[in-house]
Amino acid sequence: MSEWKDRFPDWDKLKFETKLTHCHPADQATGAVSTPIHQTATFKLRAPGDESGYVYSRSANPTRDALQDSLAALEGGSEALAFSSGLAATHTVINLLKSGEHVVAGDDLYGGTPRQFNQVHAANSAIEFSYVDGRDPANIDKAVTGKTRLIWIETPTNPLLKSYDIAAIAKISKKRGVLLAVDNTFATSHLQRPLELGADLVVYSLTKYMAGHSDTLGGAVIVNDQRLAEKLRFFQNAVGAILSPFDCWLVARGLKTLAVRLDRQSASARTIAEHLQTLDEVREVLYPGLDGRQLLNNMKSGGGMVSFRLDGEFEDVKRFVMSTRLFTLAESLGGVESLVNHPASMTHASIPRETRLEYGIDDGLVRLSVGLEDAGDLIDDLNSALAIYSKKRSASVVS
Repeated sequence: MSEWKDRFPDWDKLKFETKLTHCHPADQATGAVSTPIHQTATFKLRAPGDESGYVYSRSANPTRDALQDSLAALEGGSEALAFSSGLAATHTVINLLKSGEHVVAGDDLYGGTPRQFNQVHAANSAIEFSYVDGRDPANIDKAVTGKTRLIWIETPTNPLLKSYDIAAIAKISKKRGVLLAVDNTFATSHLQRPLELGADLVVYSLTKYMAGHSDTLGGAVIVNDQRLAEKLRFFQNAVGAILSPFDCWLVARGLKTLAVRLDRQSASARTIAEHLQTLDEVREVLYPGLDGRQLLNNMKSGGGMVSFRLDGEFEDVKRFVMSTRLFTLAESLGGVESLVNHPASMTHASIPRETRLEYGIDDGLVRLSVGLEDAGDLIDDLNSALAIYSKKRSASVVS
């Protein structure tokens, strides 16, 4: 962060869009405006045992350092670490805990997160996990025990788009002496900055909005505590789940357009959500800030994700998601192209059906990641797919 402080003494006063452009300084050795890709595994040492510079790319690499510095600057953190995926970042955070210790987590998370929690950490390390609806911070407070060391939340949540009050939960974490980690993948540092609200760790799947082009995988953890950063850096180096130089370059390139992309996606997503509310085929629309759903002060806008429910069996909903043309049926989110997802059979299929239904992830739930296409064209695409869905469903009912 000192480099930005030196170049821009008023860095903290600059608007986020300005920071996105100028958090990538020109290469000091060559003056290259775009950060060079240091595609090397190892570095020449000055002398045996002299590790004052770069030694081996698993431990540190100039391209990764440049990305990590940018992420820390944008998030308002002191340290950032870039990982090979969001789940690698999640795994590293949970490595901070010991056997027998406890995590309180939100009950609506990306499906891979509870899969890792329950089938890896709980099964192999005897770490305990409890899941609660964090929309009421009191539920989190009640779930904290003497063994709790970490609170883990997403906001907005995946796929139900619940909003959590980060500041209120941070007060609980401080009072109870536990760490608070916020998965900020859906919102990004453009729409909310959890560290400024009292969180201890911010976790990302960089694959999504931060990179923004569906062409790379990546994860990140950003913190403000030096001792915490040192522990995470040790685990990162020891396990080796680092982001490659080329992937670091791709993420850094995507970051430069984050604000303009996400503003456009958020505006289109709200327009689409409002349109879906008018349709008879749609039972419920889930979008932050819409129809009484809370958009908390910590979030600038509702974001680019929309979820909604259709009445019908799995085969009916399957027909709908396979009938769109502009919305591509695919996992992931946050890219320039629009995607449609069926959580129960795709991103959250690893969660037992009974648990999914208890949380509200039924066969009628559809999740949209709204891209950069014209919103009217996207609405026409959804209308066409819903017409096919309605016609086929009516025919099956009659027969």
